[in-house]
Amino acid sequence: MNGRRDGVTRRLLVTLLCNAVLVPFLAAQSAGSLGMLPGSARAAGMGGAGAAMVGDAGAIFANPAGLATVHHLAIEGSYEAYPTGVTLSTGALALRVGRFTWGAGAAALGPTYTTADLLGVSSLVLRTGMVAVGATAKYARETLGGARVDAWAGDAGLAIAVFDLMALGVSVQNIGGDFGQAAGGVHLPRRTRAGFTLNYVDPQGTLRLLTTLEGQWPAGGGSAFVVLGLESGVVTRGLGVLGRVGYVGHSGVTSAAPFTAGASVELGGGRLHLDYAYRADDALGARHRMGLRWMP
Repeated sequence: MNGRRDGVTRRLLVTLLCNAVLVPFLAAQSAGSLGMLPGSARAAGMGGAGAAMVGDAGAIFANPAGLATVHHLAIEGSYEAYPTGVTLSTGALALRVGRFTWGAGAAALGPTYTTADLLGVSSLVLRTGMVAVGATAKYARETLGGARVDAWAGDAGLAIAVFDLMALGVSVQNIGGDFGQAAGGVHLPRRTRAGFTLNYVDPQGTLRLLTTLEGQWPAGGGSAFVVLGLESGVVTRGLGVLGRVGYVGHSGVTSAAPFTAGASVELGGGRLHLDYAYRADDALGARHRMGLRWMP
């Protein structure tokens, strides 16, 4: 009986800690926490890897040059609700005209949209041959120390896509990003990312098998870490099912599990994708993210 009471007490203490400390930290107190989250459900299912994941509108949140391989138009969005009432919403759009691709995206993290941390981005990409370079201007509005503060920053990216077979990507995120004196000189966290994605089979065929490997180097003394992702499935007669797994090799202490999982249903001959991602978290509970990608 005492053991059962102790177990209930421990669970209650964990719940109180999550609501009183961790949720405010996630939603408002950590500068740039919104920009560090995966920009799409597909990326979330593969551990957040995105530097070399090209061709999706959500690439704008990881590497602007990844937009270069959008065929004409790409639109996507995702939604995640945390057990404590905090929600994460993202949306992105990419339009290609000739050698140029323009993209825009937005994200919000918080209990309500009026109090949420906000991120807005706009990118321009130039592609010549297999090489693409891109730049992003971004605006962030967050609550730090009880005050609403703003920051402007930029990203720069390079991508080399060899047809649909493989891609290399490098990006530097949050160049600038000073929240000002009201935030005590806090900046958006600088991060350098480099990745390699390989399709082992023709992605236009029936089978799908893709892996991505990414290294991330946080600035300011943070330790580098590796992200691994795998995507595989079958597509036939315009319908398909794909599964994903990912591994995040964080060297720091985190309540989130190192492994992620995800899945997609592909419809309309690859034009519409319904995405899902899952990650266990000891503090926040199971995290479920839903997404939709449309490429007409």
